[in-house]
Amino acid sequence: MASKLQRGGRLRPVDLARGHGLSTQAVRNYEEAGILPAAERTDHGYRTYTALHARALRAFLALVPGHGHGTAASIMRAVNRDAVDEAFRIIDESHAQLLDDRRTLQAVETALRDLDPAAAGGPGVVPGAGGGAFIGPLARRLGIRPATLRKWERAGLVRPRRDPLTGYRLYDEAAVRDARLTHQLRRGGYLLGQIAPLIAQVRAAGGLEPLEGALRDWHARLSARARAMLKGAAELEAYLRDRTDDPGAPGESGSA
Repeated sequence: MASKLQRGGRLRPVDLARGHGLSTQAVRNYEEAGILPAAERTDHGYRTYTALHARALRAFLALVPGHGHGTAASIMRAVNRDAVDEAFRIIDESHAQLLDDRRTLQAVETALRDLDPAAAGGPGVVPGAGGGAFIGPLARRLGIRPATLRKWERAGLVRPRRDPLTGYRLYDEAAVRDARLTHQLRRGGYLLGQIAPLIAQVRAAGGLEPLEGALRDWHARLSARARAMLKGAAELEAYLRDRTDDPGAPGESGSA
């Protein structure tokens, strides 16, 4: 394929697919989804691609690890219809989410550093008079739905008590802490089954060591995501440059 590209030759779907370890159907799907520019057609209706399509595919595949498939697809669709500012806005939002995830991780680490082992959530923790939070206000505070808190309760991650007067769920200080930790770890990408033993260890006041490995892994994944974003940015910049150098580049904006 490299020799064809160097000669400015045309590429079949299979050529583009083999060069990137994909199936020909995947290449067609990417074109139909707007991730690749529209292909030219031969007199017999067969698709033909160019070096620009190969550059677009490299850019998309490089964007996926850092931004996710859906966001990477949105970026490429915006570029291919010449809505570059829209593509930059999407990228900015993705970077903002990464920054927010870093702040979430920092909040988890701060919460764990400040955790009092004596308040590990054992049966002796009882809300004071008028103390505790009901499910609605707590859900709003965390930015989740009450149904999510009930799901966490069924998984054993959060253990609210019942208000003796109303029978409503009442989240004391320990339950609120467990809910916050669960929420933060879920945002970090951890499954409920992975969170359960961590919450259990915190409750048992057996030390925070079990969380150290999870936090190290979280740090590593955020760093890998940031580095992948850099690689994706480099490939996208190369694609943008090639589109600028090729005023006849296929795209949606040129078709009325």
